[in-house]
Amino acid sequence: MRWPAEWEPHEAVWIGFPGDPVEWPIGLSEAQSEVAAFANAVSDAGAGEQVLLVCRSDADANIATKMVDRSVRIIVEPFGDIWLRDTGPIVKVAEHKHIATCFEFNGWGRKFEMSGDHDIGERLANRLALTRQHCNWVLEGGAIEGNGTGLILTTEQCVLNSNRNNNIPKPEAEANLNASLGCEKVIWLDEGLKGDHTDGHIDNLARFITKSTVAIPLSDQADDPNTIVFEAATKACTDAGLGVVHLPSVGKYLVGKDVAPASYMNFYIGNNAVIVPQYGASNDNRAVDSIAALFPDRKTIGLSSKALLRGGGSFHCISQQIPGA
Repeated sequence: MRWPAEWEPHEAVWIGFPGDPVEWPIGLSEAQSEVAAFANAVSDAGAGEQVLLVCRSDADANIATKMVDRSVRIIVEPFGDIWLRDTGPIVKVAEHKHIATCFEFNGWGRKFEMSGDHDIGERLANRLALTRQHCNWVLEGGAIEGNGTGLILTTEQCVLNSNRNNNIPKPEAEANLNASLGCEKVIWLDEGLKGDHTDGHIDNLARFITKSTVAIPLSDQADDPNTIVFEAATKACTDAGLGVVHLPSVGKYLVGKDVAPASYMNFYIGNNAVIVPQYGASNDNRAVDSIAALFPDRKTIGLSSKALLRGGGSFHCISQQIPGA
């Protein structure tokens, strides 16, 4: 049993499509356009990666059909919100077959509990007739980052949070990760980005780019609210023996009057393309160029994610890959 790294070949990817005006009171059509552009970019890149655009209703599917390429497959499954990285199944491979691991989900610590989110992972797995493994503890996919060989990065702020698993001790969490994902070692970072309602998901902070190297942002602005977070993450990874490369930080980014968890780290690694969120920030182009240098065998594409950020995330958050068997 193995959880492949994201840069390994994908058979398909689930992507959530926004449609609920209650959850998106501002910028719904813009968020839909950003998701459609993301789905089209992954699909256009080809290399055998099927895009499965998940819509919560037939009405949303009709809207999506007019926005995406014919190569994008649209499926309808009710859900609360679009963050399928967290609610969808984490797919492993074992003896050339897929195993969809479905965890308990409690609305990011009971903050955003919505109908359909607690079992969307099992329903997506059933649609593809994947073998399912149910784990009776709370874990979101955006909280963990794997290198494909049993090494996992995560944050204590999220996985050990009392609002997830009742103050689970670290050894028990590590044992759970081993049993569910074949994890052999966990590297614990302290906390995630300021303003992150997920309680510090790792996919906004640190991402594996090779089996032994992680990318972490580096502040270049005096008012960056995450300078200390980035420095602490860098130290924890280097102390654990990992190599670290630094990518640009978005810097201080406000939605209204609130600091938002805008991060270029929320990129998605597809078979032929890497999609990087863009925010209209000064480091947008530099982030695309820096990430392109890390993945020279793929096309790196920057796409707007400003509307998606209003919902709290970006491209990595709304996607969950299905690895090749």
